Amino acid sequence: MKTADALRIRIVLLGLRNAGKSSLMNNLFEKDVSIVSEIPGTTTDPVARAMELDDLGPVSIIDTAGLDDEGDIGKERIRKTVERIENADIHVIVSRIDKEPTESEFSVAESILKKNGVLVIALTFADKTADNSKLEWAKKYQYCSIDNLSKNGIESFKKTLISLKEKITFEATPLDGIVKEDDLVLMVTPIDTAAPKARLIMPQVETIRDCLDKDCGALVIKENKVKCFYDALKIKPALVITDSQAFHKVALDIPQKQMLTSFSILYARKKGDLLEFVKGIAALKKYIDKKKTSLETDKQNTQNTRVLILEACSHHRKEEDIGTVKIPALFRKLIDKNAEFDFLRALPNEEDILKYSAIIHCGACMITRTTMLTRLEKIKESGIPVINYGLFLAWVNNLLPRALEPFTEIYSQWKDFEFSK
Repeated sequence: MKTADALRIRIVLLGLRNAGKSSLMNNLFEKDVSIVSEIPGTTTDPVARAMELDDLGPVSIIDTAGLDDEGDIGKERIRKTVERIENADIHVIVSRIDKEPTESEFSVAESILKKNGVLVIALTFADKTADNSKLEWAKKYQYCSIDNLSKNGIESFKKTLISLKEKITFEATPLDGIVKEDDLVLMVTPIDTAAPKARLIMPQVETIRDCLDKDCGALVIKENKVKCFYDALKIKPALVITDSQAFHKVALDIPQKQMLTSFSILYARKKGDLLEFVKGIAALKKYIDKKKTSLETDKQNTQNTRVLILEACSHHRKEEDIGTVKIPALFRKLIDKNAEFDFLRALPNEEDILKYSAIIHCGACMITRTTMLTRLEKIKESGIPVINYGLFLAWVNNLLPRALEPFTEIYSQWKDFEFSK
């Protein structure tokens, strides 16, 4: 089974047109994966390819359009390049050694470092006479020289990438800091119409593997077998993890004192910022309470509750889809019957995002933590409350703070959010 793209380190090649990005990409893979041409602007959409890079592990290397692309289409290509830059774990500015550095190269390098990004300068066309100002600029950062024609410097470049391992923040595993050796973990995995045929979804597979890596026991059952197996167990689970959609039923079938959470909440921590999602629930509740008070006192209430359901991947939405069907239905039933919903797979621009009262985000299992944190930072700047699917479903099922109990630091802060007011 190949490594999921969401678990790969993302290495983005960026730079001006005809700087040698595509040639470098081809040399890294030792085959033609990107089109190479002397015509500027040959690379249009980003090209991503996966490989294993020794101690760095599974990586995805992405070739992008030039930062100096032109015209209306060129602007769109640059926008896509900027998106890849924002979501990169390692940034590689590919630049000709024989040309003086440009303002755009200065700017993008400083922008990356300002955000504490990991940066390498790859000086291509190393067979030509170096421009002194380019060398002086490159020496400010980690750099290497490469001749794409002879392939000199390719191995050195790979070693440079591998050496950056210590500078990269790897994702925690689902159960890090939650379970210990010899614990039993009971996992509840409903097999409904949304479940992939003959397979489990990624969070379930990763969590099972994490149990084995931590020398724990894993018992995997469907939601209709929880009480049967739980009551029969001589050793009770240290933790019960359920699909968020089965929260209510599972909670009824196990003791109140049993520690319980969901796969989606595990991923709220793994992929994003669990505390930010909890703050989102607190902010949304205050908004809803204020709205209800306004209606009860006959004050004019002109603001509609408009919610964005934000997903991270493209999948076929079925009749029982959690994001487009179940969550909106619960929201209208339990919170605001007149709430309106939009369903997107990309974050809106700064202006459009302001029309939402809240954003409810999926578990983000198909994107990297870097990508998710970039999304969260933009949402945070907008001031819009953001909630994870699992936290929302725990909240509407009255399972907070119980579902946060495995996360001791956040669980201890629960009262600070003043949910009782």
